[in-house]
Amino acid sequence: MTKRSTTALVAALVTGFLLTGVPDPRADAAESGGGPGVGSASPPGLPGVDLDTVTIPELQARMADGSLTSSALTAVYLRRIEAVNPVINAVLRTGPEALRQAAASDARHRRGETRGPLDGIPVLLKDNVNTRDMPTTAGSLALAGRPPRTDAALVTRLRDAGAVILGKTNLSEWANFRATTPTSGWSAVGGQTRNPYVLDRNPCGSSSGSAAALAASLAQVAIGTETDGSIVCPAGTNGVVGHKPTLGLVSQAGVVPISAEQDTAGPMARNVTDAALTLAVLSGDDTTLPVLPDGATRAGGLRGKRIGLWRLPSLGPEVDAVMTRTAAGLRDAGAEVVEVTPPYQQRLAELEFPALLSEFRRDINAYLATRDGPRDLAALIEFNRTHPAERTCFAGQELFEQALTAPATTDPAYRAKRAELRTLSRRSVDETMAAHRLDAIAAPTNPPAWTTDCARGDNDVIPSSTPAAVAGYPSLSVPAGSVNQLPVGLLLTAGDHQDAELLALGAAVEHRLKAWRAPRYLPSVGPGAP
Repeated sequence: MTKRSTTALVAALVTGFLLTGVPDPRADAAESGGGPGVGSASPPGLPGVDLDTVTIPELQARMADGSLTSSALTAVYLRRIEAVNPVINAVLRTGPEALRQAAASDARHRRGETRGPLDGIPVLLKDNVNTRDMPTTAGSLALAGRPPRTDAALVTRLRDAGAVILGKTNLSEWANFRATTPTSGWSAVGGQTRNPYVLDRNPCGSSSGSAAALAASLAQVAIGTETDGSIVCPAGTNGVVGHKPTLGLVSQAGVVPISAEQDTAGPMARNVTDAALTLAVLSGDDTTLPVLPDGATRAGGLRGKRIGLWRLPSLGPEVDAVMTRTAAGLRDAGAEVVEVTPPYQQRLAELEFPALLSEFRRDINAYLATRDGPRDLAALIEFNRTHPAERTCFAGQELFEQALTAPATTDPAYRAKRAELRTLSRRSVDETMAAHRLDAIAAPTNPPAWTTDCARGDNDVIPSSTPAAVAGYPSLSVPAGSVNQLPVGLLLTAGDHQDAELLALGAAVEHRLKAWRAPRYLPSVGPGAP
């Protein structure tokens, strides 16, 4: 992005959002009994800014007129991390250069030389994204020594855009690709991340720390990664926005892998606008930025849109009721909602896991060769066998062991499986959208968060993320409602490289549903709680 284009972009977005106004759901949260201290949205030193609801364009407008500095914003987020993170355990470490980066951004703002919409904006990174100045562990003690030699490509883009690297977030160890019964949000390095809505409930997926940190307003945006569901499920479960981009739109160089055929990093935020602005920086491509509806057109942004609702009743009647209310709301806004069932799902489920095993061995070996510590998968398996701290929540590393003996990616049988996977997953989305003339497919992102239990492991068989994940197509989760105090997301899926269109649609859906509510940090809830 050029300086001129980013200045115009920020101005346009600021104008649109100031004209529209942002709903303030904190009134509902206050009435529901959210405790003081934890979750306080306007800490001392940042008057008039509600960290729960403020958008990047609004922050940039304040920085432009001198009423806010990045240094003040960064300091407030660091204080929130200090105060709130012990409750949810989402942030592993804060960046040693964060305040210096914020001061440099302030100097650029004073000179009128800002680098774009993320200049001075605090960003958290999932701890499987390489940073040269902080450890990058994937949650494993095997990588807890010397930091990587270089930043991941996406971190370079963030730094070049002037973003403040606020710190690293906890994750499911090895992005949930170690054991057959893992516990999401747990790692040997970081322990267990808790869901800010109900603390004994799970945060879902491997980008759990990034999502929980955003729900608790510990940063403005965060970066997650996904192979299948690990951005969108944590986003849905923690009541935030998560965008899984089209495969290849964001460089995976320097990100701990599972599979180059499906892995992608992507933005997570508390609103679609911030996610879209972050994606434009991560991708280095202005064309990924949607034309978001302005104050005059936002309310009508769904009129004439056709959305296919994939209900997934297996997630339970309460989730299905959220989908029914969501469909009614979209229809009231002028959208046409038709029920669909994308084909080939059983075959995708049969093929995906064996393919990932082969790809993991290839890709993790290549990554480990760049780091101090175990140099290949066999050495990593041995490390886990000899370090008891790696087995304090769950002992297994069955996926590692299966990957070690999986067919090589040069094997003809593997290549046939991956080719069939790619074809069927794309047909699943493309044929459904074509047959019903859809702008997107909508489905529940997640069930209500389950109770975290190391002995039992996860309860997260959620098929809605798979078609887009395997096809390499974009998906976007936005808050849709809640069940028993626990957020449920709406997952929107679109065709190849339709990220901008999907984000624009997601912004209209977000505006219509107004489903976000601040977390209450409840210790637990009973089955009949409202």
